Amino acid sequence: MSADPTTPIRQPLEAEHLDAIVERADAAASEFTAMADSIWDDPEMRWEEFRAQDKHQAAARAHGFTITEAVGGIPTAFSAHRGTSGPIIAFLGEYDALADISQEAGNPERTPDPANTSGDGHGCHHHLLGSGALMAAVITAEYFEAAGIEAQVRYYGCPAEEAAAGKTFMVQSGAFDDVDAAVTWHPFPTTSARQHLTLSYSQVYFHYTGLAAHAGAMPHLGRSALDAVELLNVGTNFLREHMPDSARVHYAITDAGGRSANVVQAHASVYYVVRAEDTRQMQDLYERVVKIARGAELMTETELEIEFDGACAEVLPNEALEQALDGVLNQLGPVPFDAEDQAAAAVFAVSLDDRAIAEAKRNVGWAADDQRAIHDDIAPFHPDMPRSQGTGSTDVGDVSWVVPTVQISSSTAALGTPFHAWQTVAQGKLPSAHKGMIHAAKSMAATATAIASNPQLLADAQREHGQIMAKTPYLPPIPDGVVAPPLRKDGRSAGQ
Repeated sequence: MSADPTTPIRQPLEAEHLDAIVERADAAASEFTAMADSIWDDPEMRWEEFRAQDKHQAAARAHGFTITEAVGGIPTAFSAHRGTSGPIIAFLGEYDALADISQEAGNPERTPDPANTSGDGHGCHHHLLGSGALMAAVITAEYFEAAGIEAQVRYYGCPAEEAAAGKTFMVQSGAFDDVDAAVTWHPFPTTSARQHLTLSYSQVYFHYTGLAAHAGAMPHLGRSALDAVELLNVGTNFLREHMPDSARVHYAITDAGGRSANVVQAHASVYYVVRAEDTRQMQDLYERVVKIARGAELMTETELEIEFDGACAEVLPNEALEQALDGVLNQLGPVPFDAEDQAAAAVFAVSLDDRAIAEAKRNVGWAADDQRAIHDDIAPFHPDMPRSQGTGSTDVGDVSWVVPTVQISSSTAALGTPFHAWQTVAQGKLPSAHKGMIHAAKSMAATATAIASNPQLLADAQREHGQIMAKTPYLPPIPDGVVAPPLRKDGRSAGQ
């Protein structure tokens, strides 16, 4: 555990509260693990999570929540509310999958799931994320009513976290304006209460239109859209020398213009993601990429259409809420993995990169020769040390800038597992994944109860948030006038 054995463990929640929450969570576990498994079985891409949303809404209604559909006008975004008075504590859930990483459950060798016709998969364990967050919301709301705690619970079903930033569009619509505090989690190979820093990002499609011609007989009459894409990529490669070390620019060619080499390609598209440590830095870097894209347009005499797809801000951590969450984690203890879980994780560890495993062990303070394969501990909590700068991104960042937010990482996969990969998909239905989800739900519910039952904690969290906002106001990463892809009128969507 993360606490020094000589230091008394902070107890932000009275034992009677914690025991009651654990009891309710254990009773609800089978319902929500079954939901998670059913969503794993039927992965849906960003903006298309209709069946997952239906499962979430049905469960929320069954537990007495009132549903608001199409939050922010987005078809696969919704909220579920229970309670009539007191502060509003929000839980954030996700349920979108990733493309082309279908994998047979429990198989440590690359084998796409034969029952999966889409080819997609839950390579970031969002099937667990949404189900666990809703489970936490349900047991919290039921406990608030049973214990007479005057507070309201709201669950947000948030679409398109993967490379589309659904929550950012929800923030843009004012969906979180009346929330007092937000609690969420993310599946991960380690369990921790301290949020590492994330990167702000934007994503954009560059669509080039040229002029087709016979590449052998009349190449001088053609204008190659594919040449424009390649020139953009080359120009961006030169830019990489002149941007901050932590920044990232990556791309995927989504339309190469065709399969015939003897035809000058009249159309081509490339999808870019631009990341940096904060939104201002990201926007500056994005504008430089746009200039290169326009330069490629000029050089090839093609026409460029820029389709801004989405963006998110970096996470704003809240120290007061993290201290409470870490105290709750230490009261609960780590995820209760057993010898069978360790053995199952060890089987997957064989397929993982030794360097990734070694780095994961260093990050949680384990010795290199520690034989455990799954994190059955709590990462050390050092509020006096600088936060680590991660290079990933999450649209939880935008919520964290408009409401005090805390996020737990809970172990659901073997140490060193590369998320957004088939190895993560394969472990998504293991007993260890279910245990990580249930433990996260208990942690979130207990933290929400600590917030609701301790007015000083909520006041401290809101004061901290307000002081930061006074010095550094939220900078929306989405340009004015840009709406979520499902709401656009051109027929094109980010899911295509």
